[in-house]
Amino acid sequence: MIQNIDQGSEQAPSFHKSPFLELGSSTRDERGRVISDLQSNSTTQWEANTIYYEFSVAVAPKLPKIPCITFDRELHQQETTAIIPLDLSPQLQSIAPATTPVISAYFLHICPQESLKTNSLATAQLFYVIRGRGKTESEYGTMEWSKGDLFTLPSCGEVIHSSSEDTAIYWVTDAALVNYLGVRPTKPRFQPCLYPGDRIFSELKQIAQEPGASKRNRIGVLFGNKATQLTCSLTHTLWALMVYLPGGTEQKPHRHNSVALDLVIDAPESAYTLVGKSLDAEGKIVNGERIYWKSGSVFVTPPGLWHSHHNDSDRDAFILPIQDAAFQSYMRTLNQRWSYTLNG
Repeated sequence: MIQNIDQGSEQAPSFHKSPFLELGSSTRDERGRVISDLQSNSTTQWEANTIYYEFSVAVAPKLPKIPCITFDRELHQQETTAIIPLDLSPQLQSIAPATTPVISAYFLHICPQESLKTNSLATAQLFYVIRGRGKTESEYGTMEWSKGDLFTLPSCGEVIHSSSEDTAIYWVTDAALVNYLGVRPTKPRFQPCLYPGDRIFSELKQIAQEPGASKRNRIGVLFGNKATQLTCSLTHTLWALMVYLPGGTEQKPHRHNSVALDLVIDAPESAYTLVGKSLDAEGKIVNGERIYWKSGSVFVTPPGLWHSHHNDSDRDAFILPIQDAAFQSYMRTLNQRWSYTLNG
């Protein structure tokens, strides 16, 4: 029976006493976790790690923010062959090296006539050759590459990268997600692919010359794989786009729930990305932070923030954002939004 209580009455509602209300006293900490005086009476080992949260204080946990940060090209301009993690795990409170909650990114530097071994639990790996020339050997075979090439590998064992000249590679994987889930890949989700640099820019040039291209929110070419046509993405978790920003232009604000790791391919250092939380009535970012582009460097664009790209110079610019947007798309959580209509 539901008891009707007069709103003006000071009498508190009475409840039938039951064991449910006589379990004993308990208190909660600042996060709503139960601290009970019955803890010493726990009957089995299976209760030792249980926590009970009060809904209103725990339904939207305050996770560490993903920082808007730049990893400078000086990291891969060194004299030794090395793997250089772009690691934000302390800020993210991740259990393993991570650049975002899903992605682990690195610079690889390989001196001339030397080799570097990589090994990852990832289910998807992307490699972009910033400079240099060489080959990569894996259980799938040997792939030769040079500056401007992009290639992918699915889950695999040890990989050996050998260079014939000074080489820097941008290596991006979904290892952060795999580590968080505590799993291991059981089978490859796609076949290895090579996207030659000259083909990339040929496709990009063709897109830029299409009627109405200048009115699009972005001029860019998305990389795909026959195994991931559902999400129109590079792999089942990773998404990559080569963006062309002509001199004297800007690309208007948009936002999404994926984190972007933007590699600046080639740009004047006056070009920049503006990042902010809100738009004004004209669709422009309010009190935005400028991230200046530096060729060979990577910067992080946090999820959910508006961002726009600007090139006030007379020189063209190119940038390669890599995101977990493929995974987000499959989850139906990407929520891509623009400050105006996509083609208007």
